[in-house]
Amino acid sequence: MAYRTFVRSILLALGLVALSGCGINSVPTAEEEAKARWADVQSAYQRRADLIPNLVEVVRGAASSEEEILTQVIEARASATQTQLTTDDLNDPQAIQRFDQAQSQLGGALSRLLVTVERYPELQSQARFADLMVQLEGTENRIEVARNRYNEAVQNYNTTIRTFPATIAANVIYGAEPMEGFQAEAGSEVAPDVDLSDLSGGGNAAAPANDNSAEGQAATGTDN
Repeated sequence: MAYRTFVRSILLALGLVALSGCGINSVPTAEEEAKARWADVQSAYQRRADLIPNLVEVVRGAASSEEEILTQVIEARASATQTQLTTDDLNDPQAIQRFDQAQSQLGGALSRLLVTVERYPELQSQARFADLMVQLEGTENRIEVARNRYNEAVQNYNTTIRTFPATIAANVIYGAEPMEGFQAEAGSEVAPDVDLSDLSGGGNAAAPANDNSAEGQAATGTDN
């Protein structure tokens, strides 16, 4: 009896080792990493969305005649915040495309707004506006870093579920499907042009070379 128990224990251990070698652990690990990186993407875009109402308020106070472009930004923000994806949608290319298009439209509206406010030196000289520009620049950098890290995690996951022997667990146990990354469509990854060199009218408000802020760290891909 003891011998049979021992044999069963050995066979169970060997079975677990075999399953581990077939990707029973590596597949969900790669999947969870991709989902975590997607959460970072959403957080970065939400950070931008949170900045926009304050930016619109400041610009409207000094440049009320630019109501049309302000309205475009507000509408683009509403569309972007309404176009949400869950982790269950990450294998749907059309859902990813809709999300990316909505965010790209908001980025384009912001770019047009920033070009417009260049005609208002009194606005650019305001400390609150300058601070918002620094935060926006840092946020756009965060978005780029988060998207790149998500794409890397998706590539790793997709490679894992297609590579032997992990593909055995991916298909037999998990029914895994490839995830979709962001595509390098023209203009979709171009951050709004935030030029800090003229905020004070004389170039003194440019961002410092050694940025130790969270935004600056995100721009270099380092973590807080």
